[in-house]
Amino acid sequence: MGRKLSIVVLFFVQMLLLLVQNHAEIVVSTVEAPAPQPHKNTTHFAPPPQPNKNTTHFPNRGITEGSLKPQECGPRCTARCSNTQYKKPCLFFCQKCCAKCLCVPPGTYGNKQVCPCYNNWKTKRGGPKCP
Repeated sequence: MGRKLSIVVLFFVQMLLLLVQNHAEIVVSTVEAPAPQPHKNTTHFAPPPQPNKNTTHFPNRGITEGSLKPQECGPRCTARCSNTQYKKPCLFFCQKCCAKCLCVPPGTYGNKQVCPCYNNWKTKRGGPKCP
């Protein structure tokens, strides 16, 4: 009986030591951990481009549907796609839309309401075809 009692006491002492050691490690790890620092916005998404309000280099001609000549589509689409990360697809679809509609909305995004053909041409999935 004495031997069983000493084994049980030894077991409880070891468990107590393990608990104290684990608690000490938890306390030390929470004390030594550096506080999280506020970080700058590091998302990889670019903010939406702002419309180009300075359109003095292009007259109003070309904004309404059918008012452009086909050879004028290139420079208009270059300006339209100037702020995007995806220049090749933007230019491809812009020129395709301009060839059909003969207009390119002003600015680098939005303003599609001035060119209904450009605005209403949709993909098979229902998304906008023209940038």
